[in-house]
Amino acid sequence: MKTILNVIWLLLSGLWLFLGYLLAGVLLCITIIGIPFGIAAFRIGVYALWPFGYTTVERRDAGAASCIGNVLWLVLAGWWLALGHIATGIVLCLTIIGIPLGIANFKLIPVSLLPLGREIVRTDEAFANTRW
Repeated sequence: MKTILNVIWLLLSGLWLFLGYLLAGVLLCITIIGIPFGIAAFRIGVYALWPFGYTTVERRDAGAASCIGNVLWLVLAGWWLALGHIATGIVLCLTIIGIPLGIANFKLIPVSLLPLGREIVRTDEAFANTRW
């Protein structure tokens, strides 16, 4: 089922979102200071290309630098990438078959706004290291 959803996602919104993240990553990598942000854009772009079967978890070693980096990311690229997710999600929710894809788009908005300090993992690995 994940593969079917990913293929439909790829055709309807994943490719366009990936191209947006790719453009943001290339623009951010122009300067030396922007390279870490560009790498984050590429990483999230791959996640936006094929999201089903993966999730994001908070990194335990993320500190103040990722917080400051998230503020810079929000100003430089995060807000317009989030707008892309909102627009695509609304359009997908107009059809019955697109509602799960639209919801997935809305779930990607927090990652597009504040990506630093988060790690993309397979859904079966997301809670494997959690202690109860």
